[in-house]
Amino acid sequence: MAIDVNNESGTDIDEQAVLDVARYALARMRIHPLSELSIIVIDADAMEQLHLQWMDLPGPTDVMSFPMDELRPPGKDDDEPPQGLLGDIVLCPEVAKQQGAQAPTQHSMDEELQLLTVHGCLHLLGYDHEEPDERAEMFALQKAIVDGWRAERGMTGPSPAPTTR
Repeated sequence: MAIDVNNESGTDIDEQAVLDVARYALARMRIHPLSELSIIVIDADAMEQLHLQWMDLPGPTDVMSFPMDELRPPGKDDDEPPQGLLGDIVLCPEVAKQQGAQAPTQHSMDEELQLLTVHGCLHLLGYDHEEPDERAEMFALQKAIVDGWRAERGMTGPSPAPTTR
């Protein structure tokens, strides 16, 4: 899986963990290993500009996803996984830090960025949370992926719980 992490935010983050959790999430969703993903980390001012430009919403947000080839996970275990350009995930560590501190299970900025990376991957794969049933499906899958990734690395303690979005 070709995944680029480009930190333009000026904030130190655990780039390796962001890369690893993205790779884990996409493998778990059975996306072709030759697919490509770009993760860009930006400051709150740049995120606010993107948020206004693409969503017509003021203020910075935590994560935005920009799909390219609209890849979807294969339906059956024997289906060939799709290959292509997944797109871009844009993360904002300043917002992640605030959300981690306000989450039901308070956690670090880096833990929130890992959660948001999985969230962004799921958006790129067509998952959404506008409707209650979509929200339940997406957040359950997000939790399962984050929990699996943490367990595989021997991380203890509660998994980061998302803030209400």
